[in-house]
Amino acid sequence: MTAVWRAARAAVRRRRMQTFVIGLVVLLSTTTVVVALALLQASSAPFDRSFAHQQGPHAVAVFDRALVTDEVLSAQRTGVAAAAGPFGVVTLESDGAGRFGPAGPLTVVGRADPGGPVDRLNLWQGRWPTAAGEIVLNLPPMGRDGPGFLPGGNEVNLGGRPFTVVGRAYSLSQTADAWVTPEQLTALRPTEVQMLYRFSGDVSTKAAVEADLAATTAGLPTGALVAQRPYTAVKEEVSADVGVYVPFLATFGVLGLIVAIVIVGNVVSGAVVSGFRHIGILKALGFTPRQVVAVYLAMVSVPAIVGSVLGTAAGALAAQPLLTSGFEGLGLDVGIGVGPWIWAAGLVGVPAIVALAAFVPAVRAHSLSAAAAISAGSAPRIGRATRIQHRLAGVRLARSVTLGLGLPFARPGRTAFTVAAVLLGVTTVTFATGLAASLGRISTIEDRASGQVGVHPSDGQGRIIPDGQGPPVAAPSRTTRTDAQVEELLRGTPSAARVAAILKLQVSAVGQTQPLMVNFMRGDYSTMGYADELTAGRWMAAPSETVVPSEVMRLRALPIGSKITLRLGDSADRTLTVVGETMDGPEGPPGIIADWSVFTALAPSRVVAPDEVYYQVQLTPGADVDGYAAAVRAADPALDAYNNAQASDFAVTVIGFSSVLSLLLSTVAALGVFNTVVLNVRERRRDLGMLKSIGMTPRQVVAMVLTSMALVGVVGGVLGIPLGVLAHHYIVPAAADAARVAIPLSVMKVWQAPTLALMALAGVVIALLGALVPARGAARLTIAEVLHNE
Repeated sequence: MTAVWRAARAAVRRRRMQTFVIGLVVLLSTTTVVVALALLQASSAPFDRSFAHQQGPHAVAVFDRALVTDEVLSAQRTGVAAAAGPFGVVTLESDGAGRFGPAGPLTVVGRADPGGPVDRLNLWQGRWPTAAGEIVLNLPPMGRDGPGFLPGGNEVNLGGRPFTVVGRAYSLSQTADAWVTPEQLTALRPTEVQMLYRFSGDVSTKAAVEADLAATTAGLPTGALVAQRPYTAVKEEVSADVGVYVPFLATFGVLGLIVAIVIVGNVVSGAVVSGFRHIGILKALGFTPRQVVAVYLAMVSVPAIVGSVLGTAAGALAAQPLLTSGFEGLGLDVGIGVGPWIWAAGLVGVPAIVALAAFVPAVRAHSLSAAAAISAGSAPRIGRATRIQHRLAGVRLARSVTLGLGLPFARPGRTAFTVAAVLLGVTTVTFATGLAASLGRISTIEDRASGQVGVHPSDGQGRIIPDGQGPPVAAPSRTTRTDAQVEELLRGTPSAARVAAILKLQVSAVGQTQPLMVNFMRGDYSTMGYADELTAGRWMAAPSETVVPSEVMRLRALPIGSKITLRLGDSADRTLTVVGETMDGPEGPPGIIADWSVFTALAPSRVVAPDEVYYQVQLTPGADVDGYAAAVRAADPALDAYNNAQASDFAVTVIGFSSVLSLLLSTVAALGVFNTVVLNVRERRRDLGMLKSIGMTPRQVVAMVLTSMALVGVVGGVLGIPLGVLAHHYIVPAAADAARVAIPLSVMKVWQAPTLALMALAGVVIALLGALVPARGAARLTIAEVLHNE
């Protein structure tokens, strides 16, 4: 083994360029694979561990107290591994003051303690309520500067009753918005009770959980079960933010691995072919065929191991910020990081794949005898492209060009490897270009719908919290204008084209275990671009209709045509028909879109304050956005007007990742071409000397080499474009599905003839960039140098 290692180490030093190419491509591939695997693991594992730690309920069920008694619900039922409850449930209206979210209904549950066999709450601050007027809020663990710690945040007003916040607990399963003692809940006269179930059977899918719940509630009076929610809905919500990155990074990781396999195979194959003399000498010195194969495998494994170690470390570091941001504020009880098996995949799996890719061409050295190898290494070769070059000689092209067009056919195997490398480079560039174009169209649609200017009036308490998003923002005192007067001011400010007012409220929905976020909208919202976000169905044509973001449709199981019955206070219910699905909605927590008249019918006596409303403004073409916002602030300092056009963090991250990875993969593909041309020049030194001896100039030598690789670039580009388009066609919708959203068809129609022409040119550019340096080196070869080497 010492002799094998010495020979391999010498080969590594001698073939520095090939060593560098292998190390770089393995590093890149390992980095993307590790990041993708880390995000794939994180999209489910942290939730599963935290869910098990809290003994989360597989199903949350709400029953009508008038139709079923507590004794019946408490009875042991088949298929139930553990149960908690019944807990009384009431819905109380919050005015939003001192609370972590907008005004609206809160689901309040009566529990004696935070423990129990199911849904063991994480009481991370304060204590559990023990007396009347005390309450615990459901909030994820966070610092004291986060939402929920606003001035006066220790008191809440629910249903006209003041409550003192004595603690903050967190339920990963979101079984309630707040908890009080059972005695307090009884005094509130609940009409519904809550049961929390953990099942002993299959709970891997939503359908399985619903089947278990149906079996558990069989025999109860019809209508007793008024609402239910499987835990899978919460799991999808938690994992969506991180899971959306997985399809993109997995695609680049797979492409990187394939590039690594192609280039390693090409390097080893070229090393074997160009090193016949070296193989013969090794065997003449006593190396066995297995030892010769081991030399070539070790030669590849050294840079592969170095690249995998660096790539694994880089992938673990790159994944951590995505994991942290994806799970920030979700209150998971377990650490989130890169698991040991992912480190093993990067440190062991990737080098093993590289070694396997090198094994097939290395076996060729196994079967050669010492005499045959030395003879093959010293004897001149008759080019396999001679016949093709003879046919091309009759074409009216420069002789250097026809010779170059025939060169790829001299080594068809090596040419195939090179075409594959260029093909993968073009595939990556095409996919990244389409991805950036699709994300750009999504941003354009969202910007058009949200308006160029957003306006948040102050609430008069030194903070702006109209939608509960992020920490409070300092602002002047409350405006003296009414809601209608604020809208009038915005419409009257020069350059305003359209104005929409949005009141975001949580509203009780009949048959749902949690309140539903509703965007009550008035003004010009129908013509502001929201209709462009439709992914199915149609836009609203009457106040009794609604369109729903795809995320809410999936989470709440609301197909087009379904009915949503809203309830707010003691007023009459309003039933809306879902007529369309939209990609997104107004900024803030996702919610259905309803006309303002629906709110008026639900709360006819309620006076809406300006600080409860968010205003969107679209300007006339060419208007100064910052100038308009400044004019609004000058007219009323209590109105926080700002430029609403901004790129999403997700789009910036994905485009940044894809651009960098595309550049790196294209560079690696160019290095693969570089390796091929170096091998070709080494093998054809005698031919180059002969061509120079009969008058070929250095420029003609460069033209011949570049022409040979340009042909490879054209073929690789033509084959790579369809693969890139196909990857875009499948990966972008897969990422949207992971994020639980649907996208309009227009987002996918990004391919135009000029764009495809540029993608085809990318293959030629990659090939020429890789061939330029060795082509110039070939041009500098002198006849004397070639004859001396011979």
